[in-house]
Amino acid sequence: MSDILMPKATAVWLVDNTSLSFEQIADFCGLHPLEVRGIADGDVARDIRGVDPVTGGQLTREELDKAQADSNYRMKAVVSRHAELLKSAKPAPKYTPVSRRQDRPDAIAWFVRNHPEVTDAQIAKLLGTTKSTIESVRNRTHWNTANIKPVDPVTLGLVGQLALDEIVRKAAEKKAKDDAKNGGGTILPVAEEIEPEFVPEEPEARGAEPTADSVFGTKS
Repeated sequence: MSDILMPKATAVWLVDNTSLSFEQIADFCGLHPLEVRGIADGDVARDIRGVDPVTGGQLTREELDKAQADSNYRMKAVVSRHAELLKSAKPAPKYTPVSRRQDRPDAIAWFVRNHPEVTDAQIAKLLGTTKSTIESVRNRTHWNTANIKPVDPVTLGLVGQLALDEIVRKAAEKKAKDDAKNGGGTILPVAEEIEPEFVPEEPEARGAEPTADSVFGTKS
């Protein structure tokens, strides 16, 4: 389908101002040939004013001349330098066939058992599931807990091996950084050594008999 602006208005102008065939106009404007025929007959786009694609920068004069000289030639629209900016950068939501949705809990269980470092958000995005489902599998509160068995999501056909390896690698790197930040950067203070208090040795400890001076504290 063509990406030109105002395809019907463009088709109206091409019908009125060129000798192009209905098929050529339909191909360029992304319309059905019968719809273009309806425009020519006045049954379709009756109130639409034609728009010149050449002055509008969507078609070159050379392309138009080539097409008018050869009815088999298909015109190519001029790609705007802003076309890429207008495209959505957000990827389409992941779709999992109904036949494979029952395999998701098995894949979730596999992550929980083998890669606990992978976050629930990462699992949800990779498998196209929800955090509540992941939590129910982890806590064994899922309605089908008795039949859930950990199975590699690649084996189940839910993801590709490269995508799985990439998410596991990122999760492992993040965990290593967090561990280093929480435990590796703190230096514990070294405990100061305390000298034991000197206690004079008692005469009894040396096996000597006590003297009167030691008993009564008198000097000889």
